[in-house]
Amino acid sequence: MPVQRESAMEPGIQYAKTSDGVSIAYQVVGDGPLDLVWVPGFISHLECGWEEPSLARFFHRLASFSRLIIFDKRGTGLSDRVSVKELSTLEARMDDVRAVMDAVGSERAALFGFSEGGAMCALFAATYPERTSALLLYGAFARLMEIQPTTDQIQLVLDAIDRTWGQESNLHQFGPSRADDPQFKQWWTRLMRLGASPGAAVAVTRANFEIDIGHILPAIRVPTLILHRAKDCLIPVERGRSMAEQIPGAKYVELPGVDHLPFLGDADAILDELQEFLTGVRPGPEPDRVLATVLFTDIVGSTERASELGDRRWRDLLDSYYGLARRELDRFRGREIKTMGDGFLATFDGPARGIRCACAVSDSATQLGLAIRAGLHTGECEMMGEDVSGIAVHIGARVAAEATAGEVLVSSTVKDLVAGSGIGFEDRGHHALKGVPEEWRLFAVQRGSAMAQAR
Repeated sequence: MPVQRESAMEPGIQYAKTSDGVSIAYQVVGDGPLDLVWVPGFISHLECGWEEPSLARFFHRLASFSRLIIFDKRGTGLSDRVSVKELSTLEARMDDVRAVMDAVGSERAALFGFSEGGAMCALFAATYPERTSALLLYGAFARLMEIQPTTDQIQLVLDAIDRTWGQESNLHQFGPSRADDPQFKQWWTRLMRLGASPGAAVAVTRANFEIDIGHILPAIRVPTLILHRAKDCLIPVERGRSMAEQIPGAKYVELPGVDHLPFLGDADAILDELQEFLTGVRPGPEPDRVLATVLFTDIVGSTERASELGDRRWRDLLDSYYGLARRELDRFRGREIKTMGDGFLATFDGPARGIRCACAVSDSATQLGLAIRAGLHTGECEMMGEDVSGIAVHIGARVAAEATAGEVLVSSTVKDLVAGSGIGFEDRGHHALKGVPEEWRLFAVQRGSAMAQAR
């Protein structure tokens, strides 16, 4: 079972009752001066959503300038299961929003509609302008496809959803930038299974093919912001442009990117636009600067090995390697920042643990018939959410590039900081690191000394 992150900051689940007696699960986060209702897209699950750090961070950023209200629409997540008919109508979905707003005492709120949630938000804004302070749409559409597909074509799509529900095949459309990330894939498939049954997923998709709200867009009279990524792999950017043209006075912002999920890719670009539109203030990044040890690893000869094994077997081998590496990261209290091709970047709050982790990862790779090189450096880093940057990160990458197969190299800074730890080193001399000022003295870790105290 996935480990929940930021669970201490996860709000409790509450329930609102709709006019037709359906219980809608919701949460309230933050206490900002304006109410903001997040209207989910295809499938959601309140508790499972918080397990993914990128989505949790997205919610917390929204809650930093609003009272954020999030919910699972009827038939999905923690809300009541309902009939296919109740699940598929925009009118019923509007009742979900009204019920949640009433339950939290919100007379007027900004509605943030993502994907299919955008159509319902647009209809709500046109119908209840007195309760809508602003309309915010991302990856939305008035009509799913420009040319309506035939019944047979729709049925092919529905059959595929029914057959593959709970698998990762659709992630290449929803979040291509994370489609090869094993941890994200595990979370995504879990979200689908918990969020809806195959039958509910089919019903929602069928309803999406029937949505066409183009005729009501000119009737919207509330401040409107429409965001769309230029290369959205699920909903073509033309859908967003078309909505902007039809809603009077709408502001349209086209952003780079391929992900349909707003919390992937450059999520801050989306959040900056939303915050500025609602508050008039566009925040600048405020990185936290901390002293950290950065670790870079890279598989030696990966191209040749991939060619030898073929794509599928190579991917299976990589997944096994990442699994072993993450076990060692947990063991030595490392923080995985990201994977990069066949390597990864991690940080540690202590250089000795970073060294021992690098040696353990190297040993694990050897068990799989792989050889890695690793490099470590300690310096001041800028922590921006889940990412890390700064000159210390660049130095760590360059140190790793100087290592040979099976070697763990460290900068002189790291060597000096672990004095007295019992870890031994061999001097590798001075090196000119590409893009880094001056020459750096590097040292190779004596593996036996590093692992002696780790066992």
